[in-house]
Amino acid sequence: MAEFIRIYEENPNPHDVKKVVDIIRAGGLVIYPSDTVYALGCDITHNKAMERLARIKGVKLEKANFSFICEDLSRLSDFVRQIDNAKFKMLKRAFPGPYTFILPGSNRLPSALKKKKEVGIRVPDNAIALALVSELGNPILSMSIKDEDEVIEYTTDPELIYEKWSNRVDVVVDGGYGGNIPSTVIDLTGDEPLLVREGKGSLEF
Repeated sequence: MAEFIRIYEENPNPHDVKKVVDIIRAGGLVIYPSDTVYALGCDITHNKAMERLARIKGVKLEKANFSFICEDLSRLSDFVRQIDNAKFKMLKRAFPGPYTFILPGSNRLPSALKKKKEVGIRVPDNAIALALVSELGNPILSMSIKDEDEVIEYTTDPELIYEKWSNRVDVVVDGGYGGNIPSTVIDLTGDEPLLVREGKGSLEF
């Protein structure tokens, strides 16, 4: 049964953040809030945890479209091939914010993700998510939590999320009610930016 830990976005308690990150670092799966919807994630350096995440999504790890949740853009070159100045400026304008940018993957990706030709990068505008990534020291590999209900696409109540997921994950962070609109996804792997999904992020930034 997963742990259920309340963390306040206004002032994330370092002790609680560390408790969650210790679980992630040990290979645990975490559900946590972002600036869009609640997300399910794990340590990007823990192969078994990433395989668990892929099984939940029902895909092979190398084919899964997960996002890398980053604290900032300082280590972008660890995961992404060099991009031009115009695209980098676009990332700087958009982050932190409700965007996912698809970028060409580098040959420095973790071994389990070596075959990925492209990766989704996110820097969410949410103090809890950023505190978790900062304490962990590397990105959290993540996917949005979808609801089976076709009308309610994303569950916003962390207690309901806990009821549904407590037997499949190791810790659920209660960061208050989440949103129900996913991030805006923009593909930057080509010459021109390509809108993949219009979500919470404005197209003017």
